Amino acid sequence: MLLNYALLFLVSFIITFIFTRLLVPRLKRFHITGKDINKPGTPEVAEMGGIAIVAGFTGGILLAVFLNTFLAFNFNLVYVIAALITIHSVAFIGIVDDLLDVPQWVKAFLPLFAAIPLVAVSAVGSTTIFIPFIGEVNFGIIYILVLIPLAIAVSSNLTNMFGGFNGMESGLGIIIFSTLSLIAAFRNSPEMFILSISILGPLLAFFYFNKYPAKVFPGDVGNLTIGAVLATSVIIGNLESAGVFLILIYVVDFLIKAKNKFPSKNWWGDYKNGKLYPYQGKVLGLAQLVMKVCNGISEQKLVLFFFMVEAMVAIITLFIFIK
Repeated sequence: MLLNYALLFLVSFIITFIFTRLLVPRLKRFHITGKDINKPGTPEVAEMGGIAIVAGFTGGILLAVFLNTFLAFNFNLVYVIAALITIHSVAFIGIVDDLLDVPQWVKAFLPLFAAIPLVAVSAVGSTTIFIPFIGEVNFGIIYILVLIPLAIAVSSNLTNMFGGFNGMESGLGIIIFSTLSLIAAFRNSPEMFILSISILGPLLAFFYFNKYPAKVFPGDVGNLTIGAVLATSVIIGNLESAGVFLILIYVVDFLIKAKNKFPSKNWWGDYKNGKLYPYQGKVLGLAQLVMKVCNGISEQKLVLFFFMVEAMVAIITLFIFIK
């Protein structure tokens, strides 16, 4: 059984690694690029690299379907297919947004409809949520019609909002899905394990190109997909509370940005002598709060700081949910 999961990881990793290597020069050739705003001169970097993440993830899921059909790899195929449809729907929203710049309110609203496949399968599944220190709580029809769509919309938008620094989105995703893979393994949740391991491989492959200094950005297609996989995997695995723990720093960033009316500019760093500072000393997001507290910090150290924070959250999550 573990060999099957290892195969999913390996295949999804290879697909994304090769695809990204081939994709980057083509994105540049067709001027699908974005400015690396946290560096002097704001160099142009290939954008929409998240397409390669989606490709690798899809390859992993399709391999799981093949193994289920022909080699007795047992899991609930309907749940995994429903998750794949939801994730692809969110990824499509990301592609359209990268190309056409969809208004923020539309981008926040559309993922609600992407949740329909999960709503359909959850209607015949569990409607309970395990809440630490409280136990199982049955939300009934509210879970199906309200909480699932909100989870997809909120998770995908949170992961899309918190980023903009080399390696941040893919690196945090690696920590999150490593944690979920371990939880799924210990709690014997094959569907959750399949989803988590099939995105972990692509994120590791993509990080090689996305880390400082980045050769490619994930774009909204990558960032929205990360959040969609996170939400669908914990919903399928009935471990929604674990997902909430793992996106706590995203929630903090959201609250700071909400207080500042979701700024569309100047949320990044002001580069001075190798360090990033908040523009005019104004804290518009969590990253800028760290910049201010540190009185300037390099981009590499800023990203590493968030990796360390997320790793601590991951350890706490493992302690709570692994039994």
